[in-house]
Amino acid sequence: MSDSLSSRPVVALQPGRHKRAEAGHPWVYSNEVVMDAAAKALPPGGLVTLRMAGGDALGVATFNPHTLVSARILDRDAKRAIDRDFFIARLESALALRRRLFSEPYYRLIHAEADGLPGIVVDRFGDVLVCQLNTAGMMLLEAEFLAACTAVLAPAAIILRNDSAARTLEGLTAETRVALGDVAGHIELVENGARFLADPREGQKTGWFFDQRDNRRFVAALCAGARVLDLYSFSGGFAVQAALGGAEAVLALDSSQAALTLAAAAADLNGVGQRCRFQRHDAFGELAQLVERRERFDVVIADPPAFVKSKKDLGAGLRGYRKLTRLAASLVAPGGVLFVASCSHNVEPAAFAEAVRRGLEDAGRGGRILRSAGAAPDHPVHPWLPESVYLKAQVLELA
Repeated sequence: MSDSLSSRPVVALQPGRHKRAEAGHPWVYSNEVVMDAAAKALPPGGLVTLRMAGGDALGVATFNPHTLVSARILDRDAKRAIDRDFFIARLESALALRRRLFSEPYYRLIHAEADGLPGIVVDRFGDVLVCQLNTAGMMLLEAEFLAACTAVLAPAAIILRNDSAARTLEGLTAETRVALGDVAGHIELVENGARFLADPREGQKTGWFFDQRDNRRFVAALCAGARVLDLYSFSGGFAVQAALGGAEAVLALDSSQAALTLAAAAADLNGVGQRCRFQRHDAFGELAQLVERRERFDVVIADPPAFVKSKKDLGAGLRGYRKLTRLAASLVAPGGVLFVASCSHNVEPAAFAEAVRRGLEDAGRGGRILRSAGAAPDHPVHPWLPESVYLKAQVLELA
């Protein structure tokens, strides 16, 4: 999509409804816009100039008249051309930050609004980029964005994992395709000095969860000589690093055999295969069996998928986190460690902490919180979007 300042449509905000956007919020909601016939007729995702009711410009944005979040501001300078050079500048800024944070090229490179590119997520696996374009606006700007990726990073391959649930809200269909180069099979990554394998085309999300990097390192440091249970192990991020941290034995459970196969391969890559067992089980079902057998572990890790995918699921999801905590805590030996996390962005940190507390109470366990944390710093947060603080985690020592 080419951007012409002279022909770019103008969308006005209702009188008095500009204050949030003017103060710095990157979103404009549909009930803040003058949604007249002209605005309703604009194509989903097209570029517009946003103006306040008095005529002053707020910036340039993508605009979708059919969604709750109608406008996503790209730049506060309404005269800014949204083209290849715009994306190059944003990518270079994001890259400079990641190079300050990490010595190796394995990280989240673009985290949507926090990196100035609403609707875009990019995970970097060396010379392979795995991208998600989650809004109609970014789909229209795909060519300019991919050209910028090539100019800045010269990747060997770019994979588009456009299969997130967020795309449905934008009227987009799910797809996975290779936009550049080719990826045959799995790709290797390095995290905290450990080697892993990811499947960028078939695995969950982009094939890996970089957000738990710091939490994995922290938990691994508590695993020397421990017997460890890793629930929802996925590709072995926690399990393998626990073994590398000196765990005596690790039992890792997941419902996906494909993920467990990658986890077992990673254990072998790191020379800890003999101390790790990977078994396919439903977590809650196997937890109940382990509790019935009175099994005990020195460290229990519970990093489940999102239990709350929409606000209507909040009550049931919080009960799920409470139940998970109760069962997991029942398996922790006295003086042992429990790690429990939620990646549900609809669950606020205080609500998650309360669900964990009540789960401990249900299990008759006391203890102390050693760490409360979120995502690693390659997942920065926009100051005006506290709801984007999606990852919550606690590490507890249990009495």
